[in-house]
Amino acid sequence: MLSRRAFCGCATFAAAFVADHAFAETNPNASQCAVFTRARQQDVSPDQAIERLMAGNARFVAGRTVNCDLMEQVKATAKGQAPFAAVVGCIDSRVPPELVFDQRIGDIFCARIAGNFVNTDIVGSLEFATKVAGARAILVLGHSECGAIKGAIDDVKMGELTATLANIRPAVAATRVDGERSAKNPAMVQAVAETNARMAAARLTTKSAVLKDLVEGGRLRIVAAMHDVSNGHVRLLA
Repeated sequence: MLSRRAFCGCATFAAAFVADHAFAETNPNASQCAVFTRARQQDVSPDQAIERLMAGNARFVAGRTVNCDLMEQVKATAKGQAPFAAVVGCIDSRVPPELVFDQRIGDIFCARIAGNFVNTDIVGSLEFATKVAGARAILVLGHSECGAIKGAIDDVKMGELTATLANIRPAVAATRVDGERSAKNPAMVQAVAETNARMAAARLTTKSAVLKDLVEGGRLRIVAAMHDVSNGHVRLLA
């Protein structure tokens, strides 16, 4: 339990901590180190799944990450898994979802690709994560200073990377900012990264009838977010 002094003055951390504490109160058998069973997974609402991710990020930013026995979690999940959420992130070494959201073995599915876009393979993986395995939320995580975003803005051509960056080009075309339309413009890079995350999140329900049905049935929530590599903070995008 955090003292008042520990989180006084940090509104973001306090809000996320309260959300996580509220979850624990309504789920008295849950603990941060207990692996997710199917029953525990289904007790988490789609909104609570997002709250758990954001509470974990608040712990990460505050330097209060949970210390668990990972080998015990390996043993507990050896015969099955029931993660509560899925994260679509970039391959960037500064943005590992399990660390950024302070989650551990069996907690979340992670699909990572340069530029955190979604294609048929990613969508199919998320259909498995949600419809088959029961994850309650999908978070598409973009980040600041993204090299893939910069490459797409400058229309870089290099081997198979050319085709990869083509998936991000629609976000470049859809973004309007003042100043130079190049990777040299920090405002352009940030704006395209946010546009790309929003477009990827929106595309999930237009590309997948399975995911659309889950969302419309209240069994799944899909959100876009941005991670700031300078301070570790994750911000949900409207």
